[in-house]
Amino acid sequence: MRNFGIVVLSAALAGSAYAQMKDHSGHGASQSAKKEATAHKGTGVVKSVDAEKGTVMLAHDPIASLRWPSMTMKFIAKDKKMLGKLKPGQKVEFEFIQQDKDYILTRLK
Repeated sequence: MRNFGIVVLSAALAGSAYAQMKDHSGHGASQSAKKEATAHKGTGVVKSVDAEKGTVMLAHDPIASLRWPSMTMKFIAKDKKMLGKLKPGQKVEFEFIQQDKDYILTRLK
């Protein structure tokens, strides 16, 4: 019975050490949540708007925080109401976050 207690205690300590290593290695949930929440800023020109789907195609200038060059890409509005007055050709300033493979507009001016 005494050895059983040592085995249980050893397993608990090993599990705790593994959880701490996982969080510090960049593979833990806390690290990925921080990465997804990072807001990036950009400027660009509206190419098209699909208010029903809540998406906008932007030809944006370089995004320094991501080391992205200028390109045209689709963004998803966090709130479809953000897209109400957008027109193709309009210059905009925006902020976005990445969630998985999607780029979510959080601010549009």
